[in-house]
Amino acid sequence: MFPDKLYRKLEQRITNNSLRKLSSSNDLIDFSSNDYLGFAKSEELFAATHHYLNSNGYTQNGATGSRLLSGNNQLYISLEQQLQQVHGADALLYNSGYDANVGFFSAVPQRNDVVLYDEYVHASIRDGIKLSAAKAYAFKHNDLADLANKLQRHSVFEEVYVVTESVFSMDGDSPDLLAITQICTKYNAHLVVDEAHALGVFGYGLVQQLGLSEAVFARIVTFGKAIGCHGAAVLGSKNLKDYLINFSRSFIYTTGLPPHALANIKIAYKMLASANNGTEQLAENILFFKEQCIKLELDDVFIKSDSAIQSCVIPSNKKVKAIALKLQENGFDVRPILSPTVPEGQERLRFCIHSYNTQKEIKRALNSLHTFINN
Repeated sequence: MFPDKLYRKLEQRITNNSLRKLSSSNDLIDFSSNDYLGFAKSEELFAATHHYLNSNGYTQNGATGSRLLSGNNQLYISLEQQLQQVHGADALLYNSGYDANVGFFSAVPQRNDVVLYDEYVHASIRDGIKLSAAKAYAFKHNDLADLANKLQRHSVFEEVYVVTESVFSMDGDSPDLLAITQICTKYNAHLVVDEAHALGVFGYGLVQQLGLSEAVFARIVTFGKAIGCHGAAVLGSKNLKDYLINFSRSFIYTTGLPPHALANIKIAYKMLASANNGTEQLAENILFFKEQCIKLELDDVFIKSDSAIQSCVIPSNKKVKAIALKLQENGFDVRPILSPTVPEGQERLRFCIHSYNTQKEIKRALNSLHTFINN
């Protein structure tokens, strides 16, 4: 029999209009996926990956074991060397962004250390922090004064880690990374930046684009978004890589990625380095989307963002779900983000902009949104 207390939790979600359900793929105009550059749908990437595997004699399906046992094939070594050259830091591959964050934050902060994290960081970061022995406190979202105040108050700890994202997944906004690095330097704190939604959208990530790599203790990059593949990596020093290999449980106790996934990442990075990688078109589309919001007087309901994530706040799970459904009925795949994923009263429609969206599609989607909000 299913436990009553679990059933009551499901019933509560139904009452709050927040019950999650899996949906199947559709042929609507894509304003919801993280495939910002179209790499996930790229036939060129698909074909080049298979050509690489065939040309180099890779016929193995699975990794056969963890990397510390039988799973550390030559593709792993080659890809990590490639990532080191591209990002200017040692790289350790993980099976997913979730695994990377849980593995890093559960292993690195120690007893008598403290972690100060932006209140809007991803759930995977929070989960990793919970598994560590360190104390942890949130600072107000992108609030440098609050961060500095908490750094001053917690300077007695042995090591201090400051955690933020270069592009926040629910709001699409970015912190002042230059200022944060200066504050962390002042208080001798280790800065950790999740670059999941920046990689590919802003070159090799905002940290690298701003020339701040040397000031950052660790970066987490994921390959399931703009790179269109699967997996993730922690970027940092050789000592950090060696430490994670020895103490990061989500790295140690799992089967490695299959050769196809590794080859896919290798080829995707080569595509990202090419001139025609879609990043310029994506930037144009983001700018056009924001201009149309201003034209339709919608900018006041959108969170300010220069990234591919543009979020329109529509309080109430019921209302935001209703407007999302109307947009879907009009051919646009726009998804509602409900509480408790975001705070109550901050429910929103999350528009993801892509290089392959046309200006006509963007105009039609925003005109439809304008109509539904004002009716």
